[in-house]
Parts: sequence; C-alpha cells; structure tokens
Amino acid sequence: MKLKSLAIMALGALALTGCGKQQGGESAGSKIQRMKLACDASFENIMDQEIDVFEYSYSNKKRQAYVVPYYLPQQQCFDSLLNESSGVRTIVAARKLTADERLRLKNHKRNPREQRIAVDAIALIVNNENPQDVISMQEVRDILSGKVTSWHDMWPTKLDSIRLVFDQNGSSLVQFMRDSINGGEPIKAKAYAENSSREVFEAVSRRPNALGVIGVSWITTDMNGAVISREEMRERSAANDTTSLGFSDKIKVLAVSGDESIDAYKPYQAYIFDGRYPLYRSIYMITTGVGGSFNNAFYAFVTGMQGQKVIQMTGVLPATVQPRMVNVSVSGE
Repeated sequence: MKLKSLAIMALGALALTGCGKQQGGESAGSKIQRMKLACDASFENIMDQEIDVFEYSYSNKKRQAYVVPYYLPQQQCFDSLLNESSGVRTIVAARKLTADERLRLKNHKRNPREQRIAVDAIALIVNNENPQDVISMQEVRDILSGKVTSWHDMWPTKLDSIRLVFDQNGSSLVQFMRDSINGGEPIKAKAYAENSSREVFEAVSRRPNALGVIGVSWITTDMNGAVISREEMRERSAANDTTSLGFSDKIKVLAVSGDESIDAYKPYQAYIFDGRYPLYRSIYMITTGVGGSFNNAFYAFVTGMQGQKVIQMTGVLPATVQPRMVNVSVSGE
C-alpha cells in the first residue's frame, strides 16, 4: 500500500527535530540519546504522557533523553518493527506478535520481548443532544451489522440515521469492533473515518446523530498534561494514591450493559478491572532493544511502577496497578 510505504520511508528518514518533544536547556557536553517509537494512533494520549515523564526523569546533566513517537495505524507499527532499516525497535499496539512475526525477528537475530502494559476501555460517545444514556451489547452489534440504522429504531427520539465515527480506516478500533464484536463480519453501518481520535471527539460534539468509538483516555477530564508541568506529572505518578477520573462534559459517554447483565456501566477503571464494563482490549509494548540500550530503558520505565501510575492517570487501566474502587455505577440510567 502506498500509505504504508510512505510511513516506513518516513521512519527511515527520520528528522530528529520533527515528531519528538524536545526538552530545552541541554547541558554543554551532555550525551544526547534518542529512540524512535511506533505507536498505535489510538494510544497517542497515553504515550504522550509516558514520554513526558520519562524524558524528564531520565535526563540529567550528563544525558538528554528524547523519545520520538510516530502515531500510526496498528499494522504499520508492526511493519516498522519488522523492517530493520526503519530504526524502530519498540512499538505499542493492541495485539501481540504473531508466531510468524516473532520468527522473522529471530531470523534476523533480534530477540523480541512483549508485555501487556494496560487494558483500554473502548468508549461509546454521543452528542449531548442525544437523549439516551444506556446501550446494550446487542444493540451495538445490531448497529455494526446494519440491522439498526436509525436512533429512533431503538428508542423514541427525533434523531434519525446513526453516523458511526471511527478514528481512521484500518485502525485497531475498527478491527476490534469488526472482529471481537461483529463476529468478524464487515461493518455495515453508515461509518465515517476521521483522521484521529481527537477528530472523533470533535465530530461527535458537533453532530447530534453521531456515535463515536474512541479510547477512554481521550475523554477523561484529567487528560490535562498540556497544562501540568513535568515536575508535577512526575510527582503524581510517583504518589501512592490514585484518583477517580471523570469524563469530558463536551460529549456524553454511554453506559453499556453486557449480554448477561441488566445493569449498565460506564468505562471507569474499577469496572474495567472487574469486567463489568464489556468493551475492553489489552495494550502491549513490544521491544527488540537489548539490555542496557535506551529502548530497553524506556521499556523498563513503562512496564515498571512509575510508568504504570502514569497510565493510571489517563483513565486507562494499568496492567499492574489495582485501581481504587469507587461508587460510580450508572445502573438503570
């Protein structure tokens, strides 16, 4: 595919001042360390936070750390890892390596390691003008399969045709909804692809008939790293206490009921943790970086306690940090 080729070429011809978040104030004579990271675009909010805290924590008078992220469709992340000339040694994706991919890496004397770093809830969001607060998994499947095409097919409303909105064509969110929810069948709903998760959020906030599919980190009100200093982010990620996150009031987050439940739940960490919220998937970090390398240092940070606390602050459930249980049930709404 042309897009895939262009992405790999771009990774291979990396402009070091481009995608990375450059940290000012480099000390004279300090060692500059840089690495490329290919990350599923739906996890951009999560990795931006990880990179900020890691760069601040890892840099000192003797070295300056820069992680240069590329936010791509999931398959392009794996293509970049498999293409040795791309320079990518670490990726973040919603699946593990396949047996064939692992063999290809080992045949080139590259030993991959992978670890689940989080469980991502997939949130269903609607415009604030939409009167409904709850949706069932069967109704979700009916929308994806094309059996239900209008909001008033499910409940009394003046809203008409359902406009299903994804982040981009070929994204891992599209794949998840097709393979895990729609039984592997093509999605027959009237679906539209935006260019990013941020644009999904914006489209839903503008269109009363939209139904957005988005990772939960994009809708938590605590996703305000742009106005929090790196020092404060580091302190918060090192703290023992956790917080209960809310959701943005610019859209409405639907509560979802499972097939064997009459109660519906929103994608709070506690309900992702105990499985009551039914739409979730694992996030993996995969690296071929060797011990002592910069890639290995970043991998160790994200999979370690402080990196897991950073993930917790995004509203996504970290793999190794148990959330504080809070009473946020929306049963019967």
